[in-house]
Amino acid sequence: MKNEDFNELLASIEEAGEIMRGEAEASRIHKFPEPDVKAIRKEIGFSQSKFAALVGVSIRTIQNWEQGHRHPTGPARVLLRLVQSDPESVFKNLHINHA
Repeated sequence: MKNEDFNELLASIEEAGEIMRGEAEASRIHKFPEPDVKAIRKEIGFSQSKFAALVGVSIRTIQNWEQGHRHPTGPARVLLRLVQSDPESVFKNLHINHA
């Protein structure tokens, strides 16, 4: 690794530390809208139990998301966005019979 590249990487890590400690503001922040789990589920016509099986979580988790007690994060959030944008592709790729 070149010295120039190493110094740039080191500066980036130091800047990240400053942001984490609240000493500096992030130069950009990406925010994505909270998925409307109930609307997504109803759009594809699934019951809570069938939708829970689709996204790989418990029915209670679906209920908590729909009632706003908890919010999907990480892979679940991504899967919900995929189901919302192209449910047929998700069914096909997960080998789910949605009939």
